[in-house]
Amino acid sequence: MTAYPSTVGTVGTDSAVPAIVGALRATYDSGRTRPAAWRIEQLRGIERMLDEREDEIAAALAEDLGRDAFESWLADLASVKIEAAHARRHLRWWMRARPQRLPLNQMPALGWVQYEPLGVVLVIAPWNYPFALALNPLVAALAAGNCAVLKPSELTPATSHLLARLLPEYVDGEAVAVVEGDGRITQALLAQGFDHAFFTGGTEIGRKVMAGAAAQLTPVTLELGGKCPAIVMPDADLDVAARRIAWTKVLNSGQTCIAADYVLVEHAVRDELVDRIVHSLNEFRAGEPARGVRVVNERQFDRLAGYLARTEATVAIGGGSDRATLTVEPTVLVDPSPDEPVMREEIFGPILPVLGVDSLDEAIAFVNARPKPLAAYTFTKSAHARRRVLSEISSGGAVVNHLVLHYLAPQLPFGGVGASGMGSYNGHWGFETLSHRKGVLVKAFKPDPRFFYPPYTDRAAKMMRRMLRV
Repeated sequence: MTAYPSTVGTVGTDSAVPAIVGALRATYDSGRTRPAAWRIEQLRGIERMLDEREDEIAAALAEDLGRDAFESWLADLASVKIEAAHARRHLRWWMRARPQRLPLNQMPALGWVQYEPLGVVLVIAPWNYPFALALNPLVAALAAGNCAVLKPSELTPATSHLLARLLPEYVDGEAVAVVEGDGRITQALLAQGFDHAFFTGGTEIGRKVMAGAAAQLTPVTLELGGKCPAIVMPDADLDVAARRIAWTKVLNSGQTCIAADYVLVEHAVRDELVDRIVHSLNEFRAGEPARGVRVVNERQFDRLAGYLARTEATVAIGGGSDRATLTVEPTVLVDPSPDEPVMREEIFGPILPVLGVDSLDEAIAFVNARPKPLAAYTFTKSAHARRRVLSEISSGGAVVNHLVLHYLAPQLPFGGVGASGMGSYNGHWGFETLSHRKGVLVKAFKPDPRFFYPPYTDRAAKMMRRMLRV
């Protein structure tokens, strides 16, 4: 591995930000990041870091989020390893110019699309998956040949500090900077006028990021959230559906933007589905002390406990919480009012509302009456029901008969629509998002017909209209 000096790094004040971004621009302007070999070396470095420092990463995630080592691997490390390896294997193919067929009125000529880096990009990461949602966009940025600033979440300080320490050991420290700090630092970064800003987080903060970027005409990718529905049809395998839905509410304590936020199920099988979800939650925690799962901080705890205190739903399991330990019991709420906070706001925790509906028509209308979700899930054996949900519900992504696994497929774009975000990444889609697609047209000096140039006679105008079909 090439030994790169590191001239940029962690800061705590916004006064240091211009110098850091300026140093990255100097690195980019040197042309160092453009060759495929440099890009591949950075991706290999990220893979090596995940292999060699897994224990340290798991310890930081345990400190910040209370996870065990295996869940940290599953939730934060596996997806980055998949993404980096996929990008490394396919990068040279992605970088190739793409010839394009041209119309006859352009001939003789050649045309192609070539990809070039954008320059210096900003990645703003969230707290819920602080490694994966920092490094996966960084993989896309480096694969595209950019320099990057990574801004981790201040709500996961152990992970943030670890990223700042480890990354310069494994990637080019003159091309990647980790800048720690709060929202003030984020706004100071946005004021530098990056070539692209990539934000993952909540919708309200996303609006602030977009407003800050707009002042500099910085293009943005926003990966936000929303209330992701799961529609369970009566013909579904209810055991499997219940187990998979329940899993998303205990994975990372339900703090997952693409977890099922609520379930819509026909009345005929509602109670059976609820019983099986409850059974699955009990199975997942068999042998453990009867307690809740930890959430990230007091602010999130108070929000979730408030949902439980104000709900009018029937509590099928859970409902308890303990502020001293920041834990909330995995909870299933049956038929809460659509107007109460747990049904109006993104839950982002181990609480699952289950609502009975009369038909698929009612379920689709219920989802479509609300902002477009980041993901929509359907459990059914019916191809007709599947087609209806996929065609009639607009969502960032969709999975049939499972949940969240589309994020682990780099062959599929991942992103939001409407209030759930804009732009996409994963695999080639991330490479394209953080590259400029330059259209190139090459013409010969001959022929050079005189009628293309003024002054235009009536005959010349007719010939041009005929050639250009206007």
